Amino acid sequence: MRDLADYLASGCKPAAAFRIGTEHEAFGFTSPAFQPPSYQGEHGIQALLADMRQETGAETILDGENVIGLKWGGASISLEPGGQFELSGAPLATLHETKAELDAHIARLHKLAPPLGLGFAPLGFHPQATRADMPMMPKGRYQLMRAYMPTVGTRGLDMMFRTCTVQANLDFASEADMVKKLRVASAFQPLATALFANSPFVEGKPNGYLSNRALAWTDTDNARSGIPAVIFEEGFGFERYAEWLLDVPMYFVYRDGQYINALGQSFRDFMAGRLGALPGERATVGDFADHATTAFPDARLKKYIETRGADAGSPAMMLAQSALWTGLLYDQTALDAAYELSRKLSYQTLLTLRAQVPHTGINTPFGTQTLRALAAELVAIAQAGLAARHRCDEQGRDERVYLDPLADIAAGAPTQAERWLALYHGAWNGDVTHIFEAAAL
Repeated sequence: MRDLADYLASGCKPAAAFRIGTEHEAFGFTSPAFQPPSYQGEHGIQALLADMRQETGAETILDGENVIGLKWGGASISLEPGGQFELSGAPLATLHETKAELDAHIARLHKLAPPLGLGFAPLGFHPQATRADMPMMPKGRYQLMRAYMPTVGTRGLDMMFRTCTVQANLDFASEADMVKKLRVASAFQPLATALFANSPFVEGKPNGYLSNRALAWTDTDNARSGIPAVIFEEGFGFERYAEWLLDVPMYFVYRDGQYINALGQSFRDFMAGRLGALPGERATVGDFADHATTAFPDARLKKYIETRGADAGSPAMMLAQSALWTGLLYDQTALDAAYELSRKLSYQTLLTLRAQVPHTGINTPFGTQTLRALAAELVAIAQAGLAARHRCDEQGRDERVYLDPLADIAAGAPTQAERWLALYHGAWNGDVTHIFEAAAL
């Protein structure tokens, strides 16, 4: 157990070495039909990856003989199960660098995607496609998950094939620092879901929800999802999180380029040499690292902390996601203030909010007001944190500029989902296909 805790603890680094990693996904669509693109074919995702490889000189990521991603300079492109296109950004020192990275990614897509008849729209839930419409990417772990998901919830396949997210990955200095940051990140994921809600349509129509992506996560293999209670328990640390991970049922073991089916089996049995899929073989720390990627809490601990509660959205909102968490977690005064604010929220309150925000979003009742009031407090803390960092661009602007969209929402502006609904019931005359061009990168 100590080895597993030490693996997580090996992510500790001095504050001067803290970095910001941003991951964001987008749905591909064919033009002008607005259909999900296939993997293969001269106008498919495989062809786009080939063109991107030639453009960037990137190294290919293979699953068997299939190219399922690219990597270069600390960044990578990967494919989610339904072909959602993901940029996993490099670890960067400032949000200004994050913006430059995002701008370069969008410019690359603008150059390479249109000749293939492709576009990309970052939305939290596919606004038009059915499950059957979505392609399947040729990745072994996804094949296992597709078979398993219907046995452990009603919405797992929607999560896999019809959702897109944006997440920020942030560092910690010590076990105590990790605990405080993970608690803050976990406590405010329901609020992040509300702020970033961007998926009000399912199969061409509104269904009464503002974040159908978040709705999908309410019944997706809940043994590995949600907000684990252990994070808020006394004595929580690296070892307690490792213990929680050991009780998450397994998906697979990766050996010699192959995914070995271990669905539902126990990692504890694997450690003891009793895994049915590999009798007599004992788990390694590398196996534990793989297993950690199959746990899906709203805020996830690896060698860094991932914030996972937001819908994918516009470039400004993608940057706002990273700005929010950087402001809250990377300045000690801001972190302390956010932590004290989080302590006012009981665990049951978090679960209640998580269940409500997919439907009512930023207007979810909270005390005598709504979540907008809490958003205003939290955004103000993040603004102060970014001001204290004082990382300025060439125009002399510090990183607070990237929080402007959230400050507007906290002050009463509509969320992305609310804007789309207004257009759907107005200028679009009930035709949801307009969203693809309106939201396109």
